[in-house]
Amino acid sequence: MKGKKGTKSTGERRRVRTDLTIQIGRAAREARQRLELTQEDVAERVGITAEVYGRMERGDMLPATPRLKKISAVLGISADSLIGLTGPEAPQTQQSPEEALTPDVRRLLRVVRTLDPVQLAVLKGTAAGFLRLKKRRQRQQRTHDKSQGAIT
Repeated sequence: MKGKKGTKSTGERRRVRTDLTIQIGRAAREARQRLELTQEDVAERVGITAEVYGRMERGDMLPATPRLKKISAVLGISADSLIGLTGPEAPQTQQSPEEALTPDVRRLLRVVRTLDPVQLAVLKGTAAGFLRLKKRRQRQQRTHDKSQGAIT
């Protein structure tokens, strides 16, 4: 099966690895790791897929200028640092409360954002049930501890 004239088949496409793409990927990875973010976290904030962000971090692709600007803002470093014109900088902004969350909680939040209203209501009910169960178990434990303290 022939493709359109002037297009490359999947086998003909090559990764574009240059000193610049490698520099950007390395700087982005270091900044991301300093912030203790996953590739998924950064990709979501930039508005791209984790796969595309991973390719950029590996130096397999060069981000367009608007995307480079967004990546630098998310990672809290200048675009100059990403492209190697200056050294790494300290984050320019304070972490938002969401950025301070654990990777598991951030993954859960990403899933929750995709739920429709009915699914979200079910999840809220389930979470409320877990909280009630936790409180009940804490009361039972306190009661048990008091009774054990009176005997010993």
